[in-house]
Amino acid sequence: MSVAKKDYKRITTKSLIEMKSNGEKISMLTAYDYTMAKIVDTAGVDVILVGDSASNVMAGHETTLPITLDQMIYHASSVVRAVERALVVVDLPFGSYQSDPKEALRSSIRIMKESGGHAVKLEGGKEIKESIKKILHAGIPVMGHLGLTPQSIYKFGTYSVRAKEEEEAEKLIEDAQMLEKVGCFAVVLEKIPAELAKKVADSISIPVIGIGAGGGVDGQVLVIHDMLGMNNEFSPRFLRRYLNLYDEMTKAIGQYAADVKSSDFPNEREQY
Repeated sequence: MSVAKKDYKRITTKSLIEMKSNGEKISMLTAYDYTMAKIVDTAGVDVILVGDSASNVMAGHETTLPITLDQMIYHASSVVRAVERALVVVDLPFGSYQSDPKEALRSSIRIMKESGGHAVKLEGGKEIKESIKKILHAGIPVMGHLGLTPQSIYKFGTYSVRAKEEEEAEKLIEDAQMLEKVGCFAVVLEKIPAELAKKVADSISIPVIGIGAGGGVDGQVLVIHDMLGMNNEFSPRFLRRYLNLYDEMTKAIGQYAADVKSSDFPNEREQY
């Protein structure tokens, strides 16, 4: 059944909780630069995630681990300058919050002050509880992230589905409930069984945003480069490509190069 959408001129953490309460799904996409963020915001996406996935899609690294706090601030500030409506959430990169709660707070303060972002996102459950509490006590909104946590890829050893076994599934539910209790405004669940994700979403009052977590959650997030088909090497089951920009851009750029070589570009109408 379709749900009437409230016209939010500006999305806040409160807006997202209202959306869940009203049964309205939440749309979320990544962006890492001004131009892309402008397009995503204008299109009406509710949340823009400045993800540490910039390490992969913008810098070409194999994992999210190499990206630095300074680099995340650069990407986030570029995005914030473009946005008028969406809530901008910024990933705390690997190494910027795991050592101790004070370091987590310092990193979060830098993101908020230097980028203008609206919230931060951290990966993990009870093991980072004190860091989350420290950040929240400073008045900084926090989004959690459970399930497949890419910053822990060398611990997991694989990008396969998480929480298929009962013990890990129970821990994930407990962690989600803990994130709500300490004051997180939302949580991302990545690559877990759809049935478990729905169980989590039904058990807490804060929004649950899924990526590879089925349709029983409160919203969805994808990496913009994957969704637009700019990356043709990544094809997980959960990805729907809405365009095939890799082929379209390759064709257009190839045509441009050919037109320059043949002196077809610029023609008489394209010069002064």
